[in-house]
Amino acid sequence: MTAALERWFRVTERGSSLRVECVGGVTTFMTMAYILFVNGAILGAAGLDPRQVLTVTALVAGVMTIAMGLAADYPFAVAPGMGLNAVVAFTLVGRAGLTPAEAMGVIVAEGVAITLLVVTGVRAAVLDAIPMALKKAIGAGIGLFLALIGFANGGLAARGAEGGPLLRLGPIATPRGLLFAAGVVLAFVLLARKVRGALLLAIAVTTAAAIALNEGVYGGALFGPGPVGRFPLEVLSAPDFGLVGRVSFGFVAKLGALGAALAVFSLMLSDFFDTVGTAVGLADEAGFLGADGRLPRMQRVLLVDSLAAVAGGLASSSSATTYIESASGIAEGARTGLASLVTGALFLGAMFLAPLAGVMPAEATAGALVVVGFLMVGVLRDVDWRDPTEAAPAFLTAVGMPFTASITDGIGMGFIAFVLLKTATGRAREVRAPMWLAAAAFLVFFALEPIQRLLGLGR
Repeated sequence: MTAALERWFRVTERGSSLRVECVGGVTTFMTMAYILFVNGAILGAAGLDPRQVLTVTALVAGVMTIAMGLAADYPFAVAPGMGLNAVVAFTLVGRAGLTPAEAMGVIVAEGVAITLLVVTGVRAAVLDAIPMALKKAIGAGIGLFLALIGFANGGLAARGAEGGPLLRLGPIATPRGLLFAAGVVLAFVLLARKVRGALLLAIAVTTAAAIALNEGVYGGALFGPGPVGRFPLEVLSAPDFGLVGRVSFGFVAKLGALGAALAVFSLMLSDFFDTVGTAVGLADEAGFLGADGRLPRMQRVLLVDSLAAVAGGLASSSSATTYIESASGIAEGARTGLASLVTGALFLGAMFLAPLAGVMPAEATAGALVVVGFLMVGVLRDVDWRDPTEAAPAFLTAVGMPFTASITDGIGMGFIAFVLLKTATGRAREVRAPMWLAAAAFLVFFALEPIQRLLGLGR
Protein backbone atom coordinates (compact mmCIF):
# COMPACT_ATOMS: atom_id res chain seq x y z
CA MET A 1 0.00 0.00 0.00
CA THR A 2 2.80 2.41 0.92
CA ALA A 3 4.62 1.75 -2.34
CA ALA A 4 1.41 2.17 -4.35
CA LEU A 5 0.66 5.53 -2.73
CA GLU A 6 4.24 6.65 -3.34
CA ARG A 7 4.03 5.77 -7.03
CA TRP A 8 0.58 7.26 -7.58
CA PHE A 9 1.20 10.61 -5.90
CA ARG A 10 4.99 10.85 -6.46
CA VAL A 11 5.30 11.98 -2.84
CA THR A 12 9.10 11.89 -2.54
CA GLU A 13 9.58 13.45 -5.96
CA ARG A 14 7.51 16.44 -4.84
CA GLY A 15 9.56 16.98 -1.69
CA SER A 16 7.19 15.40 0.82
CA SER A 17 6.68 12.12 2.69
CA LEU A 18 3.74 9.89 3.58
CA ARG A 19 3.87 11.09 7.17
CA VAL A 20 3.88 14.76 6.17
CA GLU A 21 0.97 14.22 3.79
CA CYS A 22 -1.07 12.52 6.51
CA VAL A 23 -0.31 15.28 9.02
CA GLY A 24 -1.23 17.90 6.43
CA GLY A 25 -4.51 16.15 5.66
CA VAL A 26 -5.47 15.93 9.34
CA THR A 27 -4.53 19.58 9.87
CA THR A 28 -6.72 20.72 6.98
CA PHE A 29 -9.65 18.71 8.34
CA MET A 30 -9.28 20.19 11.82
CA THR A 31 -9.10 23.71 10.38
CA MET A 32 -12.26 23.43 8.28
CA ALA A 33 -14.34 20.93 10.29
CA TYR A 34 -16.33 23.85 11.68
CA ILE A 35 -18.37 23.73 8.45
CA LEU A 36 -19.96 20.50 9.72
CA PHE A 37 -21.78 22.48 12.40
CA VAL A 38 -21.99 25.97 10.91
CA ASN A 39 -23.56 24.73 7.68
CA GLY A 40 -26.38 23.16 9.69
CA ALA A 41 -26.86 26.38 11.65
CA ILE A 42 -27.26 28.37 8.43
CA LEU A 43 -29.33 25.89 6.43
CA GLY A 44 -31.43 25.34 9.53
CA ALA A 45 -32.80 28.83 8.87
CA ALA A 46 -34.12 27.42 5.58
CA GLY A 47 -36.00 24.70 7.41
CA LEU A 48 -33.50 21.85 7.11
CA ASP A 49 -32.63 19.54 10.02
CA PRO A 50 -29.09 20.38 11.27
CA ARG A 51 -28.40 16.69 11.98
CA GLN A 52 -29.25 15.71 8.43
CA VAL A 53 -27.26 18.69 7.13
CA LEU A 54 -24.18 17.49 9.02
CA THR A 55 -24.48 14.10 7.34
CA VAL A 56 -24.72 15.45 3.80
CA THR A 57 -22.09 18.13 4.48
CA ALA A 58 -19.64 15.44 5.55
CA LEU A 59 -20.66 13.21 2.63
CA VAL A 60 -20.12 15.87 -0.04
CA ALA A 61 -16.93 17.17 1.55
CA GLY A 62 -15.52 13.67 1.86
CA VAL A 63 -16.33 12.44 -1.64
CA MET A 64 -15.37 15.64 -3.48
CA THR A 65 -12.15 16.20 -1.51
CA ILE A 66 -11.06 12.66 -2.38
CA ALA A 67 -12.01 13.36 -6.01
CA MET A 68 -9.85 16.51 -5.94
CA GLY A 69 -6.90 14.51 -4.62
CA LEU A 70 -7.24 11.76 -7.20
CA ALA A 71 -8.05 13.90 -10.25
CA ALA A 72 -5.97 17.04 -9.68
CA ASP A 73 -3.36 15.61 -7.27
CA TYR A 74 -3.29 18.75 -5.11
CA PRO A 75 -3.79 19.06 -1.32
CA PHE A 76 -6.98 21.10 -1.88
CA ALA A 77 -10.04 20.28 0.21
CA VAL A 78 -13.63 20.81 -0.90
CA ALA A 79 -16.76 21.40 1.21
CA PRO A 80 -20.04 23.34 1.12
CA GLY A 81 -19.03 26.98 0.86
CA MET A 82 -19.59 29.68 3.43
CA GLY A 83 -21.55 32.45 1.75
CA LEU A 84 -23.05 30.08 -0.79
CA ASN A 85 -25.07 28.48 2.01
CA ALA A 86 -26.19 31.95 3.08
CA VAL A 87 -27.54 32.55 -0.43
CA VAL A 88 -29.67 29.42 -0.09
CA ALA A 89 -31.01 30.19 3.38
CA PHE A 90 -31.49 33.94 3.35
CA THR A 91 -31.88 34.92 -0.31
CA LEU A 92 -33.41 31.98 -2.16
CA VAL A 93 -35.56 30.64 0.69
CA GLY A 94 -35.90 33.59 3.05
CA ARG A 95 -36.37 36.35 0.50
CA ALA A 96 -37.40 34.76 -2.81
CA GLY A 97 -39.78 32.34 -1.09
CA LEU A 98 -38.40 29.15 -2.60
CA THR A 99 -38.69 25.83 -0.82
CA PRO A 100 -35.40 24.24 0.28
CA ALA A 101 -35.76 21.72 -2.55
CA GLU A 102 -36.24 24.50 -5.11
CA ALA A 103 -33.24 26.38 -3.71
CA MET A 104 -31.15 23.25 -4.15
CA GLY A 105 -32.45 23.12 -7.72
CA VAL A 106 -30.84 26.53 -8.25
CA ILE A 107 -27.59 25.11 -6.84
CA VAL A 108 -27.67 22.16 -9.24
CA ALA A 109 -28.43 24.45 -12.20
CA GLU A 110 -25.56 26.72 -11.18
CA GLY A 111 -23.20 23.78 -10.90
CA VAL A 112 -24.20 22.43 -14.30
CA ALA A 113 -23.75 25.89 -15.84
CA ILE A 114 -20.26 26.28 -14.36
CA THR A 115 -19.32 22.77 -15.48
CA LEU A 116 -20.33 23.60 -19.05
CA LEU A 117 -18.34 26.85 -18.88
CA VAL A 118 -15.29 24.92 -17.68
CA VAL A 119 -15.58 22.24 -20.35
CA THR A 120 -16.06 24.78 -23.17
CA GLY A 121 -13.33 27.13 -21.91
CA VAL A 122 -15.75 30.04 -21.54
CA ARG A 123 -15.09 30.38 -17.82
CA ALA A 124 -11.74 32.08 -18.34
CA ALA A 125 -13.24 34.63 -20.74
CA VAL A 126 -16.06 35.52 -18.34
CA LEU A 127 -13.60 35.82 -15.45
CA ASP A 128 -11.54 38.31 -17.42
CA ALA A 129 -14.59 40.49 -18.06
CA ILE A 130 -15.40 41.11 -14.39
CA PRO A 131 -13.15 43.81 -12.86
CA MET A 132 -10.94 42.66 -10.02
CA ALA A 133 -12.47 45.19 -7.63
CA LEU A 134 -15.89 43.62 -8.03
CA LYS A 135 -14.48 40.12 -7.68
CA LYS A 136 -13.00 41.12 -4.33
CA ALA A 137 -16.16 42.95 -3.27
CA ILE A 138 -18.40 39.94 -3.86
CA GLY A 139 -16.46 37.88 -1.33
CA ALA A 140 -16.23 40.78 1.11
CA GLY A 141 -19.95 41.49 0.86
CA ILE A 142 -20.78 37.89 1.64
CA GLY A 143 -18.43 38.16 4.62
CA LEU A 144 -20.27 41.23 5.94
CA PHE A 145 -23.58 39.44 5.43
CA LEU A 146 -22.33 36.41 7.37
CA ALA A 147 -21.08 38.63 10.19
CA LEU A 148 -24.49 40.30 10.43
CA ILE A 149 -26.14 36.88 10.57
CA GLY A 150 -23.71 35.89 13.31
CA PHE A 151 -24.49 39.00 15.35
CA ALA A 152 -28.21 38.35 14.96
CA ASN A 153 -27.96 34.67 15.87
CA GLY A 154 -25.84 35.57 18.88
CA GLY A 155 -28.35 38.18 20.04
CA LEU A 156 -25.95 41.11 19.69
CA ALA A 157 -27.93 42.68 16.83
CA ALA A 158 -31.70 43.01 17.13
CA ARG A 159 -34.46 44.68 15.16
CA GLY A 160 -35.01 48.33 16.08
CA ALA A 161 -38.33 49.60 17.40
CA GLU A 162 -40.81 50.99 14.90
CA GLY A 163 -39.84 54.55 14.05
CA GLY A 164 -36.36 54.02 15.51
CA PRO A 165 -33.10 52.66 14.09
CA LEU A 166 -33.22 49.63 11.80
CA LEU A 167 -30.94 47.70 14.14
CA ARG A 168 -30.08 48.07 17.80
CA LEU A 169 -27.83 46.41 20.36
CA GLY A 170 -29.44 43.23 21.64
CA PRO A 171 -29.54 42.07 25.26
CA ILE A 172 -25.85 41.31 25.57
CA ALA A 173 -25.87 41.36 29.39
CA THR A 174 -27.60 37.99 29.59
CA PRO A 175 -26.13 34.49 30.04
CA ARG A 176 -26.65 33.67 26.36
CA GLY A 177 -25.41 37.07 25.20
CA LEU A 178 -22.27 36.77 27.31
CA LEU A 179 -21.77 33.23 26.03
CA PHE A 180 -21.79 34.51 22.45
CA ALA A 181 -19.43 37.40 23.25
CA ALA A 182 -17.00 35.07 25.01
CA GLY A 183 -17.08 32.70 22.03
CA VAL A 184 -16.25 35.51 19.61
CA VAL A 185 -13.37 36.76 21.76
CA LEU A 186 -12.03 33.22 22.16
CA ALA A 187 -12.17 32.59 18.40
CA PHE A 188 -10.26 35.79 17.65
CA VAL A 189 -7.66 35.05 20.34
CA LEU A 190 -7.07 31.54 18.99
CA LEU A 191 -6.90 32.91 15.46
CA ALA A 192 -4.39 35.58 16.47
CA ARG A 193 -2.26 32.96 18.21
CA LYS A 194 -2.40 30.82 15.04
CA VAL A 195 -3.91 27.83 16.84
CA ARG A 196 -4.80 25.01 14.46
CA GLY A 197 -8.53 24.48 14.18
CA ALA A 198 -9.21 27.78 15.93
CA LEU A 199 -12.85 28.03 14.87
CA LEU A 200 -13.64 24.40 15.62
CA LEU A 201 -11.99 24.69 19.04
CA ALA A 202 -13.90 27.91 19.81
CA ILE A 203 -17.20 26.25 18.87
CA ALA A 204 -16.38 23.21 21.03
CA VAL A 205 -15.36 25.28 24.09
CA THR A 206 -18.40 27.57 23.80
CA THR A 207 -20.68 24.53 23.49
CA ALA A 208 -19.11 22.90 26.54
CA ALA A 209 -19.58 26.14 28.50
CA ALA A 210 -23.19 26.34 27.33
CA ILE A 211 -23.88 22.76 28.48
CA ALA A 212 -22.25 23.40 31.86
CA LEU A 213 -24.23 26.62 32.32
CA ASN A 214 -27.49 25.12 31.17
CA GLU A 215 -27.28 21.87 33.11
CA GLY A 216 -25.34 23.04 36.16
CA VAL A 217 -26.79 26.49 36.83
CA TYR A 218 -30.15 26.76 35.07
CA GLY A 219 -31.37 23.21 35.44
CA GLY A 220 -31.86 22.79 31.69
CA ALA A 221 -34.02 25.92 31.31
CA LEU A 222 -31.51 28.23 29.57
CA PHE A 223 -32.18 26.98 26.04
CA GLY A 224 -35.65 25.51 26.53
CA PRO A 225 -36.74 21.96 25.75
CA GLY A 226 -34.84 19.83 23.28
CA PRO A 227 -31.23 18.66 22.94
CA VAL A 228 -29.64 22.14 22.64
CA GLY A 229 -27.28 22.88 25.49
CA ARG A 230 -27.61 19.42 27.04
CA PHE A 231 -25.20 16.54 27.47
CA PRO A 232 -25.60 14.43 24.33
CA LEU A 233 -27.32 11.11 25.04
CA GLU A 234 -25.39 9.72 22.10
CA VAL A 235 -22.34 10.90 20.20
CA LEU A 236 -22.42 8.49 17.29
CA SER A 237 -25.35 7.51 15.12
CA ALA A 238 -26.00 5.99 11.71
CA PRO A 239 -25.86 8.64 8.94
CA ASP A 240 -29.23 10.02 7.88
CA PHE A 241 -29.26 10.53 4.12
CA GLY A 242 -32.83 11.80 4.03
CA LEU A 243 -31.83 15.07 2.34
CA VAL A 244 -30.09 13.41 -0.60
CA GLY A 245 -32.05 13.87 -3.79
CA ARG A 246 -34.49 16.47 -2.44
CA VAL A 247 -34.20 18.72 -5.46
CA SER A 248 -36.86 20.58 -7.42
CA PHE A 249 -36.58 22.78 -10.48
CA GLY A 250 -39.88 24.48 -9.68
CA PHE A 251 -37.90 27.66 -9.02
CA VAL A 252 -38.14 28.50 -12.74
CA ALA A 253 -41.95 28.74 -12.63
CA LYS A 254 -41.93 30.50 -9.26
CA LEU A 255 -39.33 33.16 -10.11
CA GLY A 256 -40.03 33.49 -13.82
CA ALA A 257 -37.45 32.98 -16.55
CA LEU A 258 -35.51 36.20 -15.82
CA GLY A 259 -35.63 35.84 -12.05
CA ALA A 260 -34.50 32.22 -12.26
CA ALA A 261 -31.67 33.09 -14.64
CA LEU A 262 -30.45 35.88 -12.35
CA ALA A 263 -30.68 33.64 -9.30
CA VAL A 264 -28.44 31.09 -11.01
CA PHE A 265 -26.18 33.85 -12.38
CA SER A 266 -25.62 35.63 -9.05
CA LEU A 267 -24.90 32.35 -7.27
CA MET A 268 -22.55 31.38 -10.08
CA LEU A 269 -20.63 34.64 -9.68
CA SER A 270 -20.00 33.94 -6.01
CA ASP A 271 -18.81 30.42 -6.77
CA PHE A 272 -16.94 31.49 -9.89
CA PHE A 273 -14.45 33.87 -8.38
CA ASP A 274 -14.08 32.20 -5.03
CA THR A 275 -12.72 29.02 -6.61
CA VAL A 276 -10.19 30.65 -8.91
CA GLY A 277 -8.93 33.04 -6.24
CA THR A 278 -8.66 30.25 -3.69
CA ALA A 279 -6.89 27.82 -6.03
CA VAL A 280 -4.36 30.39 -7.20
CA GLY A 281 -3.73 31.58 -3.63
CA LEU A 282 -3.15 28.04 -2.38
CA ALA A 283 -0.95 27.22 -5.37
CA ASP A 284 1.17 30.30 -4.77
CA GLU A 285 1.71 29.37 -1.13
CA ALA A 286 2.66 25.80 -2.03
CA GLY A 287 4.93 26.83 -4.90
CA PHE A 288 2.82 25.11 -7.56
CA LEU A 289 2.56 28.05 -9.95
CA GLY A 290 4.61 27.91 -13.14
CA ALA A 291 6.89 30.64 -14.45
CA ASP A 292 3.94 32.12 -16.34
CA GLY A 293 1.92 32.36 -13.14
CA ARG A 294 -0.45 29.56 -14.14
CA LEU A 295 -1.36 26.48 -12.17
CA PRO A 296 -0.71 23.15 -13.92
CA ARG A 297 -3.85 20.98 -14.09
CA MET A 298 -5.99 24.02 -13.28
CA GLN A 299 -8.67 22.67 -15.62
CA ARG A 300 -8.97 19.57 -13.43
CA VAL A 301 -9.27 21.69 -10.29
CA LEU A 302 -12.05 23.75 -11.87
CA LEU A 303 -13.84 20.68 -13.18
CA VAL A 304 -13.89 18.90 -9.80
CA ASP A 305 -14.95 22.13 -8.12
CA SER A 306 -17.84 22.69 -10.54
CA LEU A 307 -19.01 19.08 -10.15
CA ALA A 308 -18.85 19.63 -6.39
CA ALA A 309 -21.45 22.37 -6.79
CA VAL A 310 -23.75 19.88 -8.54
CA ALA A 311 -23.10 17.28 -5.85
CA GLY A 312 -23.83 19.80 -3.10
CA GLY A 313 -27.18 20.66 -4.65
CA LEU A 314 -28.16 17.03 -5.17
CA ALA A 315 -27.30 16.23 -1.55
CA SER A 316 -28.99 19.40 -0.18
CA SER A 317 -25.79 20.58 1.49
CA SER A 318 -25.50 23.76 -0.64
CA SER A 319 -22.84 24.36 -3.28
CA ALA A 320 -19.44 22.89 -2.45
CA THR A 321 -16.21 24.67 -3.36
CA THR A 322 -12.45 24.62 -2.76
CA TYR A 323 -11.54 25.81 0.74
CA ILE A 324 -8.87 28.39 1.56
CA GLU A 325 -8.40 26.52 4.87
CA SER A 326 -6.43 23.98 2.83
CA ALA A 327 -3.56 26.41 3.37
CA SER A 328 -3.18 25.02 6.90
CA GLY A 329 -2.29 21.59 5.53
CA ILE A 330 0.02 23.11 2.95
CA ALA A 331 1.76 25.02 5.73
CA GLU A 332 2.43 21.63 7.38
CA GLY A 333 4.18 20.48 4.21
CA ALA A 334 1.40 18.74 2.25
CA ARG A 335 2.17 18.84 -1.48
CA THR A 336 0.13 16.04 -3.08
CA GLY A 337 -3.39 14.75 -3.43
CA LEU A 338 -2.67 12.16 -0.75
CA ALA A 339 -3.35 14.83 1.88
CA SER A 340 -6.79 15.35 0.29
CA LEU A 341 -7.50 11.64 0.59
CA VAL A 342 -6.79 11.84 4.32
CA THR A 343 -8.97 14.93 4.74
CA GLY A 344 -11.76 13.35 2.72
CA ALA A 345 -11.65 10.13 4.72
CA LEU A 346 -11.96 12.09 7.98
CA PHE A 347 -15.00 13.93 6.61
CA LEU A 348 -16.64 10.64 5.66
CA GLY A 349 -16.02 9.42 9.20
CA ALA A 350 -17.67 12.58 10.54
CA MET A 351 -21.00 11.48 9.01
CA PHE A 352 -21.52 9.46 12.19
CA LEU A 353 -21.31 12.56 14.45
CA ALA A 354 -24.74 13.99 13.60
CA PRO A 355 -26.04 13.95 17.23
CA LEU A 356 -23.50 16.63 18.14
CA ALA A 357 -25.13 19.08 15.71
CA GLY A 358 -28.31 19.14 17.80
CA VAL A 359 -26.44 19.99 20.99
CA MET A 360 -24.71 23.17 19.83
CA PRO A 361 -26.55 26.41 20.64
CA ALA A 362 -26.80 29.20 18.08
CA GLU A 363 -24.46 31.29 20.21
CA ALA A 364 -21.64 28.78 19.66
CA THR A 365 -21.80 28.78 15.86
CA ALA A 366 -22.69 32.47 15.61
CA GLY A 367 -19.22 33.44 16.81
CA ALA A 368 -17.66 31.41 14.01
CA LEU A 369 -19.79 33.29 11.47
CA VAL A 370 -18.50 36.62 12.76
CA VAL A 371 -14.89 35.46 12.49
CA VAL A 372 -15.41 34.02 9.00
CA GLY A 373 -16.93 37.36 7.99
CA PHE A 374 -13.85 39.12 9.32
CA LEU A 375 -11.57 36.89 7.27
CA MET A 376 -13.59 37.38 4.07
CA VAL A 377 -13.73 41.17 4.31
CA GLY A 378 -9.93 41.44 4.29
CA VAL A 379 -9.78 41.23 0.48
CA LEU A 380 -11.10 44.81 0.24
CA ARG A 381 -7.57 46.00 0.97
CA ASP A 382 -6.73 45.16 -2.66
CA VAL A 383 -9.32 47.59 -4.06
CA ASP A 384 -7.93 50.86 -5.46
CA TRP A 385 -9.84 53.31 -3.26
CA ARG A 386 -8.31 56.27 -5.12
CA ASP A 387 -10.36 55.49 -8.21
CA PRO A 388 -14.09 56.07 -7.53
CA THR A 389 -15.09 54.24 -10.73
CA GLU A 390 -13.55 51.08 -9.25
CA ALA A 391 -14.02 51.66 -5.53
CA ALA A 392 -17.62 52.93 -5.50
CA PRO A 393 -19.08 49.86 -7.27
CA ALA A 394 -17.01 47.64 -4.97
CA PHE A 395 -18.33 49.52 -1.95
CA LEU A 396 -21.94 49.26 -3.14
CA THR A 397 -21.51 45.54 -3.78
CA ALA A 398 -20.02 44.88 -0.35
CA VAL A 399 -22.48 46.93 1.73
CA GLY A 400 -25.45 46.22 -0.51
CA MET A 401 -25.54 42.56 0.51
CA PRO A 402 -26.00 42.98 4.28
CA PHE A 403 -28.09 46.17 3.92
CA THR A 404 -30.59 44.52 1.56
CA ALA A 405 -30.23 41.02 3.05
CA SER A 406 -29.64 39.82 -0.50
CA ILE A 407 -26.41 38.76 -2.16
CA THR A 408 -28.05 39.06 -5.58
CA ASP A 409 -29.09 42.66 -4.96
CA GLY A 410 -25.62 43.61 -3.79
CA ILE A 411 -24.02 42.16 -6.92
CA GLY A 412 -26.58 43.90 -9.11
CA MET A 413 -25.98 47.29 -7.49
CA GLY A 414 -22.23 46.95 -8.02
CA PHE A 415 -22.49 45.84 -11.64
CA ILE A 416 -24.86 48.65 -12.62
CA ALA A 417 -22.78 51.25 -10.77
CA PHE A 418 -19.60 50.07 -12.50
CA VAL A 419 -21.07 50.41 -15.99
CA LEU A 420 -22.69 53.78 -15.26
CA LEU A 421 -19.60 55.32 -13.65
CA LYS A 422 -17.24 54.13 -16.37
CA THR A 423 -19.58 55.46 -19.04
CA ALA A 424 -20.22 58.81 -17.32
CA THR A 425 -16.49 59.44 -16.92
CA GLY A 426 -15.64 58.68 -20.54
CA ARG A 427 -14.10 55.29 -19.78
CA ALA A 428 -16.74 53.06 -21.35
CA ARG A 429 -14.04 51.18 -23.26
CA GLU A 430 -12.98 49.64 -19.96
CA VAL A 431 -16.33 47.84 -19.73
CA ARG A 432 -16.30 44.49 -21.50
CA ALA A 433 -19.32 43.02 -23.28
CA PRO A 434 -20.34 40.51 -20.58
CA MET A 435 -20.48 43.36 -18.05
CA TRP A 436 -22.85 45.35 -20.26
CA LEU A 437 -25.10 42.32 -20.60
CA ALA A 438 -25.04 41.56 -16.88
CA ALA A 439 -25.77 45.18 -15.92
CA ALA A 440 -28.69 45.32 -18.38
CA ALA A 441 -30.10 42.09 -16.95
CA PHE A 442 -29.88 43.46 -13.41
CA LEU A 443 -31.62 46.69 -14.49
CA VAL A 444 -34.51 44.66 -15.82
CA PHE A 445 -34.47 42.56 -12.64
CA PHE A 446 -34.74 45.62 -10.38
CA ALA A 447 -37.42 47.23 -12.55
CA LEU A 448 -39.51 44.09 -12.95
CA GLU A 449 -41.49 44.34 -9.71
CA PRO A 450 -42.48 48.04 -10.05
CA ILE A 451 -43.41 47.47 -13.68
CA GLN A 452 -45.61 44.53 -12.68
CA ARG A 453 -47.29 46.63 -10.01
CA LEU A 454 -47.85 49.45 -12.48
CA LEU A 455 -49.51 47.05 -14.91
CA GLY A 456 -51.48 45.36 -12.16
CA LEU A 457 -49.59 42.10 -12.60
CA GLY A 458 -47.80 42.02 -9.26
CA ARG A 459 -47.76 38.81 -7.29
